[in-house]
Amino acid sequence: MERSTLLEDSLTVTVAERLLERVPGYVLGLIAVPDIEVVAAAPAVSALLTEAEDSVHKETLSKADVSALPTVAAWREAYRVFDVNPNRFPCAAESLLRRVAKGDRLPRINSLVDLCNAVSLAARLPVASCDVGDIEGELSVRPADGDEIYLPLGAPGAPEHPEPGEVVYADGRGRAHSRRWNWRQSDVIKTDRGRRRLLITVEAVHDGGRTAVEAALGRIADVLDGLTQGRQEPVVLDRATPSGVLFSPSVTPTAR
Repeated sequence: MERSTLLEDSLTVTVAERLLERVPGYVLGLIAVPDIEVVAAAPAVSALLTEAEDSVHKETLSKADVSALPTVAAWREAYRVFDVNPNRFPCAAESLLRRVAKGDRLPRINSLVDLCNAVSLAARLPVASCDVGDIEGELSVRPADGDEIYLPLGAPGAPEHPEPGEVVYADGRGRAHSRRWNWRQSDVIKTDRGRRRLLITVEAVHDGGRTAVEAALGRIADVLDGLTQGRQEPVVLDRATPSGVLFSPSVTPTAR
């Protein structure tokens, strides 16, 4: 399918009821970016990421300190609900925080990945940029059946099947685009440089998660307005509103 057609197609994102029954506080924030030029670096993003790293460095957090942060501790419990060991498979935010807390700097990937990493460090929430140019119709956050195909990040030639019951982002073509919720995304949705159709995700499971997700979405939106001609307004999914339509042609992007 040509890109011009893809840009007109809406994407319905749904959080499965069977997930929300077990983790009722799950909140998923989304920003649809229909068309953006992802560049190697953007000054505003570089400054934001360095600021976030410096802030973590100043706290001198130990590995145990990171695990005990309220936003992270809630994710560890949510992983256990789905029989995933968070010590072996930490959520995306915990992985970033652990790395930076040791005094490291994160590798600079590109303007969008770096933006997500910066906000993730500051908000202490999983934040991801997903290239959805090859995803049509629907995307569901749900426990895996186990027969979905997952193409590992950096190794798409070695397909895997998720474990039955682990949470994945699944499309209507039988593909899983994450493993163990947000521990790792698939090669299909990684954000590379160039013209992209992106879906930005922010997730929380702690008390007060919606407020934290909305604040993180606001920070991302402010920076995006300096990087692209248009984006759509953020959408927040939770138990009260488990489904939303994004990239709809009827939705007017927010102009820069």
